[in-house]
Amino acid sequence: MTSVRLERVSKEFAGHVQAVDDVDLEIADGEFMVFVGPSGCGKTTLLRLLGGLEDVDGGRIWLGGEDVTDTPPQRRDIAMVFQTYALYPHKTVRENLAFGLKMRGTPKDEIDRRVGTVASALGLEDLLGRKPSALSGGQRQRVAMGRAIAREPKVFLMDEPLSNLDAKLRVLMRAEIARLHARLGVTTVYVTHDQVEAMTLGQRVAVFRDGVLQQCASPKELYERPANLFVAAFIGSPSMNLVTAEVANGLLRFADVSIPLDRAHRLHDATGKYAVGARPSDLPRAGVDEPHSLTVRIDAVEDLGSEVVVHFGVDAERVQTEAVSAAQDQEGDYGLILDDTSARFAARLDGGDAVVVGDTVRLAVAPHRLYLFDVTTGEAMGRVASSQEGSA
Repeated sequence: MTSVRLERVSKEFAGHVQAVDDVDLEIADGEFMVFVGPSGCGKTTLLRLLGGLEDVDGGRIWLGGEDVTDTPPQRRDIAMVFQTYALYPHKTVRENLAFGLKMRGTPKDEIDRRVGTVASALGLEDLLGRKPSALSGGQRQRVAMGRAIAREPKVFLMDEPLSNLDAKLRVLMRAEIARLHARLGVTTVYVTHDQVEAMTLGQRVAVFRDGVLQQCASPKELYERPANLFVAAFIGSPSMNLVTAEVANGLLRFADVSIPLDRAHRLHDATGKYAVGARPSDLPRAGVDEPHSLTVRIDAVEDLGSEVVVHFGVDAERVQTEAVSAAQDQEGDYGLILDDTSARFAARLDGGDAVVVGDTVRLAVAPHRLYLFDVTTGEAMGRVASSQEGSA
């Protein structure tokens, strides 16, 4: 196994386009690291820099303690899996699996052993005589992965390998990739624009925006402790609800919610606007004695069986920053679609809740589950807490 280390790596394209901007990152031996972010954020460029397909403009790249910054791709002992499969159409599955090994001068009996092992692991034994045109999309992707696995490289680099598959097959292949990584233990760097894919696959996830690393952490930490507004808005499906709140006289207010801040809270004596976030899963139905709640009218319902996702407007100012817009554009800004300037919220309710469009419901707002951000810098400021609950 091999560790990967990036030291202040940068890449600029023609026209002063900074694709990768001063990235420092360490990937441990055997780790499954995912690069995620919107289109154009630099994640694929960084993967290509790791593979030697692009030259760095600044910084160093280390694989297993060896500086490979200027080492050509064929000498880095890495294997890449691409979005387009890149199979040879005139070769059979067996020949595709064996091609890289033949090019490296691997003995025939060793090639046969590795091809047989990979075919068994990926369920390709009955397909070895077929050509790519006779395979389904999922089978072609397994062949592309098998060709990389047969190489027995030090590092796998995967560039959106599942994006051409339908939704159900992507779920199955995600599980297959996770199973293979657990079995092989090879250091893997995986690029995707799909944050759900990133969260379900990555042991750690590196979130990028405009070539800059925003945060690198476990999926749980990204979800529960986002470093800034961009990460908060990008991670999660549905994404975090964000609203502009007013702070004055020891109170935090938005819509019809008014939360008294503890005297020890950093904002108790502050005045101004701040961004407040709430995960959809943190807005359950309010109980009779709930001290803080939102009364809303439901205007869209997604019944998923085990849960119901409801959408509604909140009479408060939306958080309109470049960071939030960049993050939400990936899955559509619901408020913009409706040409609505008010904040748009979503809430996850229990599947047993009978909710229809037009219903008025009361949702609990737990202050200790609210996220607080500086609306100017976008930096996270921790959690909100009421005077009854103590400081965050």
